[in-house]
Amino acid sequence: MKINYHKSPSFAFLFLIAGIFFFYSCNSTGREKTFTIKNKLAINRSAETISIAVSQISALVEEHGAANLQIRESGSEEPLLTQTIDTNSDGKTDQIIFQTDMKPDEEKQFVVEARKNNATAPPEGEGQAFSRYVPENNEDFAWENDRVAFRAYGRVTEARESGGKVSGGTSGIDAWFKRVPYPIIDKWYNINQEAKLKKEAGAPHTDTYHTDTGEGYDPYVVGGSRGIGGTGIWENDTLYVSRPFIGYKQIATGPIRTIFELTYAPWQAAGRTIHEKKRISLDLGSNLSRYEISIYTSEPLPNIAAGIALHDGEGTVKAMPEEGWFRYWEAVDDSEVGIGIVLKPVSIQTYIDSLNAAAQDNLLVLMEAPENKVIYYAGYSWKKSGQYTSPQEWDQYLQHFSLCLASPLEVTFR
Repeated sequence: MKINYHKSPSFAFLFLIAGIFFFYSCNSTGREKTFTIKNKLAINRSAETISIAVSQISALVEEHGAANLQIRESGSEEPLLTQTIDTNSDGKTDQIIFQTDMKPDEEKQFVVEARKNNATAPPEGEGQAFSRYVPENNEDFAWENDRVAFRAYGRVTEARESGGKVSGGTSGIDAWFKRVPYPIIDKWYNINQEAKLKKEAGAPHTDTYHTDTGEGYDPYVVGGSRGIGGTGIWENDTLYVSRPFIGYKQIATGPIRTIFELTYAPWQAAGRTIHEKKRISLDLGSNLSRYEISIYTSEPLPNIAAGIALHDGEGTVKAMPEEGWFRYWEAVDDSEVGIGIVLKPVSIQTYIDSLNAAAQDNLLVLMEAPENKVIYYAGYSWKKSGQYTSPQEWDQYLQHFSLCLASPLEVTFR
């Protein structure tokens, strides 16, 4: 065997090489990481939320901490607004999210890095995603962003609307029609509480958030329907629904995304005991909330349905199951509103468009539930907000949303 002997380099040379490697590691690898985002669709995409898993940038997180990282577009020194999220509530950050706009077929490069020179995070904008439990008002849970606002009724509302008797008529999702980008939930609830106190004291009072004074109001009627995306079980031509939620868990409060969970007392559906949990999220700039529904039963799982209230049926329904979206456009007072549900077409079994007691006057979308879970999006657009002012514009939004859902932005780390 031939052995080649090589003269060892000098100590000074090794020190120089080590120094160069250390400098490169600290200034390139240790402090930043580059990634690209690709829009594979030939359409504009605005306010797209990008989620970066901590596992993709673990070295940066371990060295600097997730809260001390920033994201900027390559070529720009301006950091973008970011949000850290602990998705499983174990006290550790799992994701860092931010938003960007993308042109048709565009590819952008971004940098995630340690915040420079102890710089502060960019300020939050006027609009933000927000949610909270509202113990002072019927134990509701409310959430909003810069475009829409929703609430799930609490048990106090159920008792009031059923005359103190237990009923299942208030587990649908309500909407507050807003036309301002800033948060209104706390303000409207506070005004409502003040009006209640004045009424009890016999003092003059206004009708609170049921009157539009420029920010919007609450005219939407849920009643026994599913409202905007409420769930149920459809079997033997009957819709079974839960009572209002009994527990909640706050996961993230914004400014880009708010996330929370609602749990429900076990309820009956055609002899089955149903255990239900909803994980709901809403992103800044979106008209639709994301619903992840987990349902466990004592028997094989029947059809899970998400519904839209048809009210008096004088509105117009449009169903595009092959594209994965459904909508109802109707008049409300002196304006109009569009309601919509979007999901992946592969998840759809069928749909029921019916004004009858069995369907409880809902447009119902029946869904496949692999592993006892379904995911869909539901929301609205109020004409007076100026966002979408006709059924045609609302249809275009839902179609656009379904296209983006089917083709998420592609994120690649280098």
